[in-house]
Amino acid sequence: MLRRLVLQVRAADVSAKTWINNWKTKQAASSNRTSWFPGTPLPDHLDGSLPGDYGFDPLSLGVEPYKLKWYVQAELQNARWAMLAVAGILVPEVLKSIGAGGPAADVAWFNVADFQFYAPVPALIAVANILFAWAEGNRYMDMVNPGSTSKDPIFTQNKVTGSVGYPGFDPLGYSKGDLATLKVKELKNGRLAMLAFAGFTAQAITTGKTPLEGLAAHLADPWATTVLSLEPARL
Repeated sequence: MLRRLVLQVRAADVSAKTWINNWKTKQAASSNRTSWFPGTPLPDHLDGSLPGDYGFDPLSLGVEPYKLKWYVQAELQNARWAMLAVAGILVPEVLKSIGAGGPAADVAWFNVADFQFYAPVPALIAVANILFAWAEGNRYMDMVNPGSTSKDPIFTQNKVTGSVGYPGFDPLGYSKGDLATLKVKELKNGRLAMLAFAGFTAQAITTGKTPLEGLAAHLADPWATTVLSLEPARL
């Protein structure tokens, strides 16, 4: 009985020392971290262990661990889609500027639904939603039960290894190198792409121009053609 009590005390002492050491490590890491807004305290639930963590959570949405896990995945997926969207907007416009790209390049990105595709637009959207639902369902199941959806159901020899969301699309095998650094780079580019897409959308609504058209108008008269010259800004 006494021996068991001594062992329990020792275990508790080791556990306490481990917690204290982990806390000290987190505090030291936090003191050296870059903040998204210098001078503001970093939230306790963001300890710097996540890629691209600069303490940005002004609404405290990720205080609960299970919610934070989902928000991390949501940001990653939105970042990847935003990068694809920005590339899908800019590349056809660049091709159009050099006389390439075909008829599709002549249609502004915000009028793409008017283009005659190989199938009706509502049908394409319906199929896309089904595929998205399948992919998102699998990703959610992989969060609930890690590794449960990592194997190809048909070609079972194909299997994805790594944490949820990684390595993702990597045909050239870059993730075999410094994956931690690549995670941060991907998120930085993805966050920039999300802001860029928001800017493209606001520009299309307020000016009716594409990104390169707006850039050309600004460069032609940089002092007169700015965001402040728009009618909504003057109001």
